[in-house]
Amino acid sequence: MAETLPAGVPFPVPVELGKIREFARATKSRNPDYDGPGALTPPTFLMTAVFWSTPGSDPIMHMARDRTRVLHGEQEFTFHGEPPRAGDTLIATRRIDRIYEKAGRRGGTMRFMDLVTEFRDPDGRLVAEAKSTTIETSKPANG
Repeated sequence: MAETLPAGVPFPVPVELGKIREFARATKSRNPDYDGPGALTPPTFLMTAVFWSTPGSDPIMHMARDRTRVLHGEQEFTFHGEPPRAGDTLIATRRIDRIYEKAGRRGGTMRFMDLVTEFRDPDGRLVAEAKSTTIETSKPANG
């Protein structure tokens, strides 16, 4: 029987024109689609959802982990149609998809955690998914 992994409390993510502009400028984009009424979001813009989350919306927040040994391993975005636009409000839900371990090259075990954040429109339609992998090493990086 598969283990049921926790999900966080859903939270709203307002897609604001000013934040799209700031994000595009910070990433040095000059794409005109990222400015003006109804502007599209850059592909990695959904990373900003972390600023809208609450302690209850992050299922890993209260897990026992040595945060000094956690690395960001991978990030992927999937869009199920057009990217969100300025003026949209998405409902995000973050869940742990999978936890597994592998032997590290320097000895010790690496604990991997795959996280998925689903972004839905107010009607419940899946708009996008952000998938990330974190790695907790069993030994410090310097030995």
